Amino acid sequence: MTAQHPILVIGATGKVGRNVVAQLYQEGVAVRAMTRAPEAAGLPDGVDVVRGDLADPTSLTAALAGVRSVFLVWPLLTAELAPAVISSIDAEADRIVYLSSSGVREDAERQSDPINQFHADVEQEIQRTDLAWTFIRAGGFAGNDLEWAAEIRADGVVRAPFAEAAGAMLHEADIAAVGVRALLDDGHVGTKPVLTGPEVLSNAERVAIIGEVLGRPTRFEELAVAQAREQMVAQGWPVDVVDGIFAAHAETITSVEKIESTVSDIVGRPARTYREWVADHVADFR
Repeated sequence: MTAQHPILVIGATGKVGRNVVAQLYQEGVAVRAMTRAPEAAGLPDGVDVVRGDLADPTSLTAALAGVRSVFLVWPLLTAELAPAVISSIDAEADRIVYLSSSGVREDAERQSDPINQFHADVEQEIQRTDLAWTFIRAGGFAGNDLEWAAEIRADGVVRAPFAEAAGAMLHEADIAAVGVRALLDDGHVGTKPVLTGPEVLSNAERVAIIGEVLGRPTRFEELAVAQAREQMVAQGWPVDVVDGIFAAHAETITSVEKIESTVSDIVGRPARTYREWVADHVADFR
């Protein structure tokens, strides 16, 4: 498929959305980036950056003008606004690629935690439309490990629960690359590709790799779950979200994630390793 209309990226300044914008632009595709703060977007010159907010239907209508395809990253912790947002997209566009979660279970009446629940709810809203859809069900984001950056810069010690919790972490550029192919190629409509990184690594192993790339010692110091939970709730995290995150981490200690070849199959090259991700973000940890 050759894009004759701008592709709208909703969530364009997040880790994945930013990469989708950049990769589409590099391929010479007209791309429009929607963000609540265009003046601070920091996207490539030549990208059409527009102001938009999912809670403001008027701004969404303006951002969608002339658009036929949309890449959607849902920035909220509930799907409360999804019916109105998806309806607006359906009124203008023909295709949507939605960044979902590998944790969504098809056979579950309710998902195991609030994050997977809102992803499942958004998927269901999209399936009620006439949009040609692709749901990218991504596993763990390596980019979430940037939460460790301040501690690693300070003294090289990451203090958190679940040292042995493990996952096959994904480079955000690989998630974006699959998204770009789903937007531009016709073979992915109606599919739900599950993405993983190429290797399963524990939290402690990933902290050690960061140190190896930096060339200085780093280590993981395990906190009690109750202590970490109290800290996150005090920071303003909803209790049900915290409990869902912790339950998911605990499950990975006893259930090893299956490595999928989906990134390689769709993009045509191996998924980037965690060490490669650290090398790309080394400035954040120094």
